[in-house]
Amino acid sequence: MIEIDWSKFAVVAGVVLLASVVLTAFYSGGVRLLETAGATSTAARIGAYACFAVCVAAVLFGLWVIVPQFH
Repeated sequence: MIEIDWSKFAVVAGVVLLASVVLTAFYSGGVRLLETAGATSTAARIGAYACFAVCVAAVLFGLWVIVPQFH
């Protein structure tokens, strides 16, 4: 019979929920900064690229965790 540790399941569900909210906030913040940057604001463009870099880093970390050949 399969035993499920519900406390660990809840921790994983909470982490997934938090990560999805944080990454959505970073991505939408990057889109918003890129939109307001236009052709003149360098600081907003750098902030947008930094937000996108956080999203890319999170995706790459997730792939590293999932694929065992990477570690």
